[in-house]
Amino acid sequence: MTTSIVEELVLRTAETHGVPGPVAQELVAGSRPCLHLVPFQGLTPAQQDAARPAARTGGLPCLPDGVDWPDGRKPLVLTVECAALPREALDIELPSDGSLLFFTHIEYEPESSVVLHVPAGVRTTERSAAYELDGEPEQVRVYQPDVLYPVPGLTVSPDWRDSPATSTFLDKGADRDDMLDDFEDAVRTAAAGGASYGVAVQLGGFSSPWQSAPDEDDLVLFAQIHGQSIDLNVYTQTLIVGTREDIAARRYEALEFEQQV
Repeated sequence: MTTSIVEELVLRTAETHGVPGPVAQELVAGSRPCLHLVPFQGLTPAQQDAARPAARTGGLPCLPDGVDWPDGRKPLVLTVECAALPREALDIELPSDGSLLFFTHIEYEPESSVVLHVPAGVRTTERSAAYELDGEPEQVRVYQPDVLYPVPGLTVSPDWRDSPATSTFLDKGADRDDMLDDFEDAVRTAAAGGASYGVAVQLGGFSSPWQSAPDEDDLVLFAQIHGQSIDLNVYTQTLIVGTREDIAARRYEALEFEQQV
């Protein structure tokens, strides 16, 4: 969404929620675009009619010749088809083609995690989950594959309520916090076109952490993966951050992973 479209959406939503224009403008200034990757059932009927898949949870990785599972045999949790993403929806630079593969443990704190980019046109082979360790047969955890669809969205900085007009608005009544909660939720729902993104995968934007936000200083959110978006029985959140420079240069080995529960 362009800045003018975001501003129009936020101001329209503010009017229906009784939020002053200056407060709405501060939310616009404190917002960042993102992409939600949601299952088909999370889309609205109108979105389903135009849906184009862009990612897949779980399954087995397709890797180039000479490239094996990352060290530690971490499960594949997400594969993103870069060419299928609406690139104008993000303010971080992702590859224009090929696939991004995310390997990490989501059921417990991973010792390490890996993001790989497989360029388009490179010959790949699906890797087996079976392997040997010290002569004994082992099996990599394989999560149930599920197709995900991209939905442009909007995220809001956790600091936007410290802005002058918003702080003054909050000081005028005990119910103002709840008003802004409802307003912010309505803005994000409207930006996502009504799609259900609560436990989806998110690319870019501000994080929605359960604890301290890892995207601070020069670190920005690369991806946020709810455990339930991979396995309904896993209640964790994996946050992946890096600098804009490392993300743009595809230095994914420099990314930082944090799991919250």
